[in-house]
Amino acid sequence: MRKWRGKTVLLLAAAFVAGIAIVPTSDLIARRFTRALGFSTAFAQDTDRTETYKLLALFGDAFELVRSEYVDPVSDKQLIENALNGMLTGLDPHSSYLDAAEFRELEAEDKGRFSGVGMDVALKDGMVTVISPVEDTPAFHAGIKAGDIIIALNGRAVRRASAEHIIDQMRGPPNTKITVTIKRVGVDHPLVFSMRREIIRIKVVKQRMETDNVGYVRITEFTEPVDAALKQAVRSLRRLAGGKLNALIVDLRDNPGGLLDQAVAVARDFIPHGEVVSIRARHSDDSEWVPAKGTDILDGAPLVVLINSGTASASEVVAGALQDHQRAVLVGTRSFGKGSVQVTIPLRSGGMLLTMARYHTPSGRSIQGRGIMPDVLVADSPDRVAEFDPEYEAELNHVIGEVGGTPDSDEPREDLPPILKTIPSRPPKDFPEFDLAKPETDFQLQQARVIARAMATSQKPAGTADRNLHR
Repeated sequence: MRKWRGKTVLLLAAAFVAGIAIVPTSDLIARRFTRALGFSTAFAQDTDRTETYKLLALFGDAFELVRSEYVDPVSDKQLIENALNGMLTGLDPHSSYLDAAEFRELEAEDKGRFSGVGMDVALKDGMVTVISPVEDTPAFHAGIKAGDIIIALNGRAVRRASAEHIIDQMRGPPNTKITVTIKRVGVDHPLVFSMRREIIRIKVVKQRMETDNVGYVRITEFTEPVDAALKQAVRSLRRLAGGKLNALIVDLRDNPGGLLDQAVAVARDFIPHGEVVSIRARHSDDSEWVPAKGTDILDGAPLVVLINSGTASASEVVAGALQDHQRAVLVGTRSFGKGSVQVTIPLRSGGMLLTMARYHTPSGRSIQGRGIMPDVLVADSPDRVAEFDPEYEAELNHVIGEVGGTPDSDEPREDLPPILKTIPSRPPKDFPEFDLAKPETDFQLQQARVIARAMATSQKPAGTADRNLHR
């Protein structure tokens, strides 16, 4: 079995963030790419090779024609890189070609540091749409919201631009100005936001103490420092609680994902044994089952996890593992459903992101296209307005692989606390408009508090029912 070397990144779009796992070129290109070209008689017939050569000749003809006749001069490099990117983006929303500069930027993002305005975007219905602004960044403070559609940068329309191009334009040296024009559902005129780029140092974990010694931790994304930061946050909360932390709420809402190794490490912080996630590839020798082998840093105290449609990829891996092991109660709305694995393969100049596998939870559920359903559905507003919801993976142009059933088909858990039956699914009509930065407007968090306190009082944390999920 070939290990997924380096950093496997799980993110919800081939845009602001993308998957990465470094593998040797000889391990993949020689073994698979030559198969696709028909050079191996063990895997291709002569007729297949002939057809492949005809198609490659067609590409060569088109390349020469564009090179010599296009209305403006265009470099060979641009044509070839465009062709590479077109080949990959035509497969799914997450595969793409990265030039050397983009590869370096991706590495910086994985370390939680880059220069820009701080927003996650993806292509939806041909429009570059904001998935979520990153907390404490220029975009967040300017008032950019999930669902906003970017229509212009510095006054220039970007309707047909790719998400990658938009991100490239929003990046730049610190303290330089950028103007972003967006269209917002429900607003009858464009909104213009003027910002200055900053070095974005994302604080991936934030914590505070709620009442009754119930801790709250928000994980914004899964970059390199998240596991260490989570452990430190729990230690700090335990000190504030005088050594007795009654319960913990972990907020994964609008968390777009990140590094797989960090997601696994966070899951292991609460799951001492069993499986965390399985990576299932086209070729069986590339599949992998990732064990827990961890230590419960809460010593069995109740755990409540908040999720929503902005919870994607690596954060879905964590939520699914905690749910399958009955270690946490999940509260909120269905997650995004990004369960595909992208591998970055170094090329002569740059590299490519290629979707190579899918993620499954310990019980075997596929995350791709379906997401994770919470144990108790709680909306963040009295009236559901679909247009304002962040997009789901299944709404993108290409959904990879089998969905594996509907989100409502999961068997109900038998270990859930009785308090869940009393939890309302929506806030009252007069409840203030939800603002993540204002806890008093956060109805989902309020219900998570009720559940956590009830579980702490009953002294029966989720996870007392030991499920055999070993592989």
